[in-house]
Amino acid sequence: MPIRVLLVDDHPMVVKGLRLFLHTQKDIEIIGDARNGKEALAKVAEGPPDVVLMDLMMPVMDGIEATKKIKASFPQVKVIVLTSFSDRDHVLPAIRAGAEGYQLKEIEADELVDTIRAAYRGMTQLHPRAAGHLVSHVTTTGDSGKAPERDIQTLTRREREVLEKITAGKSNKEIAAELFIAEKTVKTHVSGILNKLDLHDRTQAAVYAMKKGWFS
Repeated sequence: MPIRVLLVDDHPMVVKGLRLFLHTQKDIEIIGDARNGKEALAKVAEGPPDVVLMDLMMPVMDGIEATKKIKASFPQVKVIVLTSFSDRDHVLPAIRAGAEGYQLKEIEADELVDTIRAAYRGMTQLHPRAAGHLVSHVTTTGDSGKAPERDIQTLTRREREVLEKITAGKSNKEIAAELFIAEKTVKTHVSGILNKLDLHDRTQAAVYAMKKGWFS
């Protein structure tokens, strides 16, 4: 079954662009679109999608409020914020509201598709700048959740290099360029890191590494 996606954005050109690209993905189906949070809630109630691509700044009801209401009534629906804002004042409220992903509209098309697929599988993917704000907040407040006790020696040399780049807020594409390896290879190393550290996503890995002081 394809991943059913609802587009929520008040800019028609953004919606049109997303439709044109996502329509080419065989495992993704666009089931509709909405111009604001209130319309999004109505569309979700009609037939819950698997994933909602949610803008933040919209009339009538903004993306943060809409995300809260969607997650409260339909917790199985995954919400990915897709916005132009990467500052802490937007990132943290979105994550607290329950968003499973936070990406900027400048994102590469293939990375957006990866984020949709990851959210569908229950994983979180954040734009590096958004992840940086979250990591900074967690390390400042001391709230990193129940992180497992793992040693950096369980990672290979290359995995440690990749993790260091992740902790610095680098995207897979940037890591590939800096380490002179293929982006697909970076993804393989990221999967290895998460498996060995018993973590769910790269943000948790970055927070854990910073808490441990591995790259300070």
